[in-house]
Amino acid sequence: MTVDRDSALPLWAQVLGDLRRRLARGEFRLRFPGDNELTEHYGVSRHTVREAVRRLQNEGVVERGRGRGTFVRDGAIEQPLGALYSLFRSVEEQGFVQRSVVRHLELRQDEEAAKVLGRAPDESLVYLERLRLADGVPIVLDCSWLPAALAGPLLEVDFTRTALYRELTVRCGVRPDAGWERIRPVLPDPQQRALLGLGARVPALAIERLATWQTMPVEWRHGLVRADRFSYVARWSAQDKGASFEPTSGTSQP
Repeated sequence: MTVDRDSALPLWAQVLGDLRRRLARGEFRLRFPGDNELTEHYGVSRHTVREAVRRLQNEGVVERGRGRGTFVRDGAIEQPLGALYSLFRSVEEQGFVQRSVVRHLELRQDEEAAKVLGRAPDESLVYLERLRLADGVPIVLDCSWLPAALAGPLLEVDFTRTALYRELTVRCGVRPDAGWERIRPVLPDPQQRALLGLGARVPALAIERLATWQTMPVEWRHGLVRADRFSYVARWSAQDKGASFEPTSGTSQP
């Protein structure tokens, strides 16, 4: 980026905007550049650079410590394993503003999705594709298939600022109560990288989920999650079924 000295936008604001874009691309995951590097890179004064970084610090994006320099705060969203969760609620509860760009919301026929959902190959399905953002940064590309016979009312919903399961419960009387989820690393294709703001050869997490209601499949979801923005966590205790922390006879355990 080259700053435009003829622009009505202050130089610090131009630098700040470019730093935000670079942060969203994950450019500073390993190290945030120092003032001297930024001054040389943008061709501006140290005062301009410090003003831009100060605003990032006020936003909670970076931290500065004496003797440690400037570093990017961990912005990972913690997501539980082994539970049916709402991404919308998880993002909002951790202090981010969740918004979705709805790319598709329509009736479709798809043999693979129908098979997973236990429906006839030619049955109409509701297809919802969303680019999910946290504080304006793309974090997840979500694609959901639902039987139209159950989820038809969802076609009238504005999903910009609401959760799929909430609308499914309120409008359709269907509340998912079980299911499974599979997570694996993948390399996104060029279109997916562009949507999520990822660089080439940067991996993401592929998420596949089947949610059921009263043992009936009601949603098949597949999507891509930015691995630098999510942390999946499993918790357990001695009270969990089958768990044992007592040493058995003749053995020793750490």
